[in-house]
Amino acid sequence: MGDRVGVKYNSINEAEEHKGGHGIPKVSMIPLIFLIFYEVSGGPFGIEDSVKAAGPLLAILGFLLFALIWSVPEALITAEMGTMFPENGGYVVWVSSALGPFWGFQQGWAKWLSGVIDNALYPVLFLDYVKSSVPALGGGLPRTLAVLILTVALTYMNYRGLTIVGWVAVFLGVFSLLPFFVMGLIAIPQIEPSRWLEMDLGSVDWGLYLNTLFWNLNYWDSISTLAGEVENPKRTLPRALSYALVLVVGGYLYPLITCTAAVPIVREHWSDGYFSDIARILGGIWLHSWIQAAAALSNMGNFLTEMSSDSYQLLGMAERGMLPDFFAKRSHYGTPLIGILFSAFGVILLSWMSFQEIIAAENYLYCFGMILEFIAFIKLRVYHPNASRPYKIPLGTIGAILMIIPPGLLIIVVMALASYKVMVVSILAMVFGFVLQPCLVYVEKKRWLRFSISADLPDLPDVQEIAEDDAVPLVV
Repeated sequence: MGDRVGVKYNSINEAEEHKGGHGIPKVSMIPLIFLIFYEVSGGPFGIEDSVKAAGPLLAILGFLLFALIWSVPEALITAEMGTMFPENGGYVVWVSSALGPFWGFQQGWAKWLSGVIDNALYPVLFLDYVKSSVPALGGGLPRTLAVLILTVALTYMNYRGLTIVGWVAVFLGVFSLLPFFVMGLIAIPQIEPSRWLEMDLGSVDWGLYLNTLFWNLNYWDSISTLAGEVENPKRTLPRALSYALVLVVGGYLYPLITCTAAVPIVREHWSDGYFSDIARILGGIWLHSWIQAAAALSNMGNFLTEMSSDSYQLLGMAERGMLPDFFAKRSHYGTPLIGILFSAFGVILLSWMSFQEIIAAENYLYCFGMILEFIAFIKLRVYHPNASRPYKIPLGTIGAILMIIPPGLLIIVVMALASYKVMVVSILAMVFGFVLQPCLVYVEKKRWLRFSISADLPDLPDVQEIAEDDAVPLVV
């Protein structure tokens, strides 16, 4: 069969590595770390439900265990596949190269829809934090207008450039994590280690527990749709993923470990926003206000990075001929204008959904996409073991298969726990994708719209194999 997927990306020479083909500066290491941080996390806001569901011991162990069985494999696969195909199509290109363009399109549809559904959550959460100070934003026309204004303002920031989004993410990330670091220091003298061991298996809410862990530790692959905008992605991406992994997991465990032992555990109190109450207990109103402000601004960071990932994915799909050419058009800031507008429209359209419906729907579609990613990863390992992989997970084929078994089982559990309504709506959305792809092929055949593959990208069916000796290690 031969190794025909080892793609050689050599359209950018060393002298131009810091800029894209449109003269726009590329994303460097530090902004990339915080873009990944916000794609996955944004801080420990919302992890309180893990303590409510299962108590402090299982909450701490859960974030450690889930990081190992889910986050680490997903980050490793993103590092290997993202450096193998360093372009904006990201996981769409991975699946297309292994399973063909039909399934590549389904991957793109499911992931884009999941991302837009996820992004509809953040303006709502932002206003939920602000409404305690501005009660008028709690509902009605003022809240609707605020959602629209916030969405437009953050969309405009995306339009102005990914480097701006990256450095804004750095600022927001530092601002969001710093109060938890301070709170942890204040908590140290009041820590009682015995509180960490509190556990009652009979009262564990396993559904809430698993959903909280899963929602807070996924989306590592989202950064792959920005790979074409990254400076030297074959070296930068694996390292940025490893540093972001430490930042995300550490950002969860540090406040959990310090705060659960510093105050008496009343599990019913541990719901969204309880960290700000603990801040008031330990540090006073100033720390409480700081964490509330950090929580509100963190949602802005989540929105900005998710929209970037979604819009550049559409651009990458257009550059591969899966979507009409107008999706590949860039503004004079180098940003995918049509992709940004489509993503913003989707956010506004879905902003009426409830928090629980948003989480359930996005998780279901996300799981469908991850199944395709795992299949593509294994198939490329089995049928093309010698294709170019600038970073390669240090496991053989059997080891790679064993690595994805635990996250694969987790996907089955999450999908099985979905309500009947969520299953029906999600399956209908996927069926729509099955119909949409042949329709676009027909539109291209009739030449009603123009489709083309970017001349800057290598042709996937006729590519050049490179030796694997250049692989770089993933530094943690």
